[in-house]
Amino acid sequence: MTEYSLPEPGSDGLSELERTIGARKSRRSFADEPVGIETVATLLWSVQGLTHERDAVAMRASPSAGATFPMVAFLSVAPGGCDDLEAGLYRYVPDEHRLDPAIEESIHEDLTAAALDQAVVRGAPATIALAADYDRTTRQYPDHGDRYVHMEAGHAAQNALLVCESRGLNACPVGAFDDAELTETLALPDELDPLYLVPFGEPADDE
Repeated sequence: MTEYSLPEPGSDGLSELERTIGARKSRRSFADEPVGIETVATLLWSVQGLTHERDAVAMRASPSAGATFPMVAFLSVAPGGCDDLEAGLYRYVPDEHRLDPAIEESIHEDLTAAALDQAVVRGAPATIALAADYDRTTRQYPDHGDRYVHMEAGHAAQNALLVCESRGLNACPVGAFDDAELTETLALPDELDPLYLVPFGEPADDE
């Protein structure tokens, strides 16, 4: 077999999605202004929201092995991070497309500390935190369930990153954090393990 030079991506005409993928990059600085509730709603929907029904099961925006849906999305709002939401931690409820208060005070400083004091978390007006109940998937797939959970976390985070890119927002995937400290900060129940952070916000003036 010989090597083959491929046509340039989108040489037959770029779609909006292809342009968004091509433009996406990690951007770590944010303007000192809040994000809109419509943006928050769309981001959370893209991560775990309902999209269609299959065999009487409500399916979600992110692929999930065997429709086991191990992923749980939380939203941390910094003080002044969203005009329509008080600072604190919220749990996203996909079936109702709703936010339920989880911690009714800002966790922003503790979240930043748990994320090893990374500036991208400290500067973000809001952060999506993904946690997973591995048992939901490993019960059905004992051999590869852990792998499938990790794949789903990647799907969900990438959805959020692409929505941010399409809306002109800055965002950056964060996987470096102290597991125990983040678990305590998010007050996660025993069945949930933290997997991913996606801080996001309006771009800084110098970007």
